[in-house]
Amino acid sequence: MKTMWYLRQTRSLLIVPAFKCLVAICLVISLLVFVESVYMNILVVYVKLFKRKPEKIYKWEAMQEDIEQGGQNFPTVLVQIPMYNEREVFQLSIGAACRLIWPLDRLIVQVLDDSTDPTIMEMVSMECAKWASKGINIKCERRDNRSGYKAGALKQGMRHSYVKQCNYIAIFDADFQPEPDYLQRTVPFLIHNPEVALVQARWKFVNANKCLMTRMQEMSLNYHFTAEQESGSTRHAFFGFNGTAGVWRLAAMEEAGGWKDRTTVEDMDLAVRVGLHGWKFVFVYDITVKSELPSQFKAFRFQQHRWSCGPANLFRKMTMEIIHNKRVDIWKKLYVIYSFFFVRKIIVHFFTFFFYCVILPTSVFFNEVNIPTWSTIYLPFMITLFNAIATPRSFYLVVFWVLFENVMAMHRTKGTFIGLLEGGRVNEWVVTEKLGDALETKLLPQVKKPRNGILERVNSKEIMVGVYILCCACYDFAFGNTLLYIYLSMQALAFIICGIGFVGT
Repeated sequence: MKTMWYLRQTRSLLIVPAFKCLVAICLVISLLVFVESVYMNILVVYVKLFKRKPEKIYKWEAMQEDIEQGGQNFPTVLVQIPMYNEREVFQLSIGAACRLIWPLDRLIVQVLDDSTDPTIMEMVSMECAKWASKGINIKCERRDNRSGYKAGALKQGMRHSYVKQCNYIAIFDADFQPEPDYLQRTVPFLIHNPEVALVQARWKFVNANKCLMTRMQEMSLNYHFTAEQESGSTRHAFFGFNGTAGVWRLAAMEEAGGWKDRTTVEDMDLAVRVGLHGWKFVFVYDITVKSELPSQFKAFRFQQHRWSCGPANLFRKMTMEIIHNKRVDIWKKLYVIYSFFFVRKIIVHFFTFFFYCVILPTSVFFNEVNIPTWSTIYLPFMITLFNAIATPRSFYLVVFWVLFENVMAMHRTKGTFIGLLEGGRVNEWVVTEKLGDALETKLLPQVKKPRNGILERVNSKEIMVGVYILCCACYDFAFGNTLLYIYLSMQALAFIICGIGFVGT
């Protein structure tokens, strides 16, 4: 009896107040996330209603070849293609870069090949030689090691003497395929607007219909470009460089110190440093570049770890640098620290996982705690609606998208923790595997990989969280007086399905 009394006292005096405090914190964060989402979407609506396209905000004139001088009035552009053992897609990216419409004497294609597979290295060299024989100024550059990964390759690529003659640098990852008129549509923004440092295009996904997982990735990334990039470009002339499908002004890069490999998000690192020097960025929604989404769950998990760990680690490293910066006004610094980093890159991951996958399920054991309906239904519904609008064709998948995003929030939260605390995997870089889904007919013989057994596909973390949420659902069904068990059952099932590897291809 005495033990039971102590347990009841501990629950009422310690556990319940602590849980109420956690709920209150989550409610505050939910409001912050909601306000940020509304703010971004208001800017997007403003752009759409008043047709505030970049061509109307910035000067843009099509480049015309001089009849007498030919292409001498065109600036020299360097196209960089970093790659690592990209057997399935290297021909796509190299071919697309070499087909760009630009005077041949003003275009240099630089293939930064960090491959370690001798067969792939030979094939890349042969592909470069093929295009060189067609008159393309193409260079295949290799290093003795992979120090710094992609940032290291890009940094090394900038050291070659021929780069000094270039005015602008376009960057495409190995699975990206720009349209032939890409440079004709982007470079004029840089030529006619000396304050602009970066022109970023939107990604278009060639394998979005591959499986349910790629459809849901498409929804998330479409919202990223439609809301985050569009709003940042419109209001602050600043956003995070996506690492590919963008054109940089070489002078702006050099002024900011060039590429750094201190984090796994060298693209965001460069963008923040250039932005703090007062340069402007332009996002052009109407210009798209084809790319491939990871269709394997393991590859997608590694990608999301890098995309969450890197920004958190960069936030840790650059916060004081941003605060002490004298080149930009306080409002831009506040935007970068609060909106760009703190809300979108840090707390949104913590909130999504802990509130919807920990706090909400655990609340079934605490009748004393009341979680308001607006935080569990109304605000999530509005935020989800904002996301779904970016991909109208997938609106019917919105429930699956919510459940899957909550599962991935666990990995993003873990990555964010590692980045903030500089844990052991903070600089882990696993190249996202491409399967060549963009190819209608395979250009190269595919290497058949052995099928993984069920035990190799099992993800224990997802299963453990799924089992816990399922237990909470069963308890709520048996003893609760709400319908929360319906959501909990679906969320538990989502975790368990991901846990046993039945997602993706």
